[in-house]
Amino acid sequence: MKKLLILSATFLTVWMTQSCNNTAKNPQSETPVDSAKDINETVKPVDEKSSEFAVEAANGSMMEVEMGKLAQEKAQSTRVKAFATMMVNDHSKAVDELKALAGTKGITLPAELSTETKKHIEDLGKKTGKEFDKDYMSMMVDDHDKDVNKFEKAGDNVTDEDLKTWARNTLPTLKAHQDSAKAIKDALKK
Repeated sequence: MKKLLILSATFLTVWMTQSCNNTAKNPQSETPVDSAKDINETVKPVDEKSSEFAVEAANGSMMEVEMGKLAQEKAQSTRVKAFATMMVNDHSKAVDELKALAGTKGITLPAELSTETKKHIEDLGKKTGKEFDKDYMSMMVDDHDKDVNKFEKAGDNVTDEDLKTWARNTLPTLKAHQDSAKAIKDALKK
């Protein structure tokens, strides 16, 4: 009887050791190949036209945020400062939404402003008082005229449905910015 108990205990110990080692060496859960496969399935690349629109939209919004920050500091008019705050808030939100969307589409958005845009902002930063306010608002009118046009076209022509929807949903905000910029620019002429 003792021999049977010892033999059973030995067999049980060997079996448990092998079972534990097999689980540790050969997990049945997720393998690296499965992980890579899942990641590739969540990224859905887009066509060149859709990607170009996303990059242009990101550049434009990043520029609006930086110019808005500059105007919050330098503007003389309280209306211009309020407009600048709206630019920072709305365009920061737009960039964040676009970054999230771009991540699911395999689109690489710019991490910073172009050298040309930085120079443009630097030149604006050299102005003061009413001259700054007028130039900033003039640039905002011009920029939003271009943005509204681009987003209207994107809403019709971009082939990626998610980017098309984002463009259409962002367009009313851009039109509101355009109207506000024109009204403030006109008021500064007086």
